[in-house]
Amino acid sequence: MTAPHDTLPPPAAIQQLHHYAYKARDAEETRHFYEDILGLPLYHIIQSDYVPSTGEYCPYTHFFFRLQDGSFIAFFDLGDDVKPEPSPNTPPWVNHIAFRVNTVQELEDTKTRLQAHGVQVLGVTDHHIFKSIYFFDPNGIRLELSAQLADTAQMQRESTTAHARLAEWTARKEQWRKERAGGHASAPLKPQSNDRPEFVPTTGSE
Repeated sequence: MTAPHDTLPPPAAIQQLHHYAYKARDAEETRHFYEDILGLPLYHIIQSDYVPSTGEYCPYTHFFFRLQDGSFIAFFDLGDDVKPEPSPNTPPWVNHIAFRVNTVQELEDTKTRLQAHGVQVLGVTDHHIFKSIYFFDPNGIRLELSAQLADTAQMQRESTTAHARLAEWTARKEQWRKERAGGHASAPLKPQSNDRPEFVPTTGSE
């Protein structure tokens, strides 16, 4: 039996990302990309034949690269030389991890470094509150580097409307689910407002 919500301890004060972990095709290939090109130092390695959380037999090398704030991006080389499979029902631009840099110039400089190593880069893309570049690592993982443009005050103002906007989306999605269950909705739900009107076609087509 679960405890009543009013008797539960408060949420832990989550301080920062500790690490995000992905499968890697090859540890050295991944190290070269993250350490030699992006400049993230290889910091820690764990190797074992058994998975501590599940107890299953699956030999691995688990290796970590350190970011400036002390957090990590980590990988598992399972010794099979196989890249992770992309999600079959998700566009390749959706699942990604974004790292922050300090300036737009650093975005431009990193783009130059990546392209010199044969990496295709999209951007610099303007998201209004930040600018970004996008690229894939050797494992097919989409990465983003972002330089913040909005200051703390602007982000605080944005936060005051976030819950209301999400609640509006949720209410519309519940209605969409009912319509879909009744056979009256086939297309995915669209947002009520468009924060990027500059990308809307002006030819009269939707």
